[in-house]
Amino acid sequence: MDSAIRKRSVTIAGHSTSVSLEAAFWDALKDIAASRGVSVNGLIEQIDEGRSGNLSSAIRVFVLAEVSRLRSPEGQ
Repeated sequence: MDSAIRKRSVTIAGHSTSVSLEAAFWDALKDIAASRGVSVNGLIEQIDEGRSGNLSSAIRVFVLAEVSRLRSPEGQ
């Protein structure tokens, strides 16, 4: 699994910012966005609206929660 940090530019509410995440989190974020029928930027905007701390951390927590939800018997 690729643990190298990847920095990408995203647009949130019309403003560009950069987000640094490990490649595995970017891959999971892309998969989640595709499964929901939204763009990665759109999903990041949704995560941004509900966060209280650092955006990169909020994305990681979101991805972990989504993976946990999907692995649980109720999520399948």
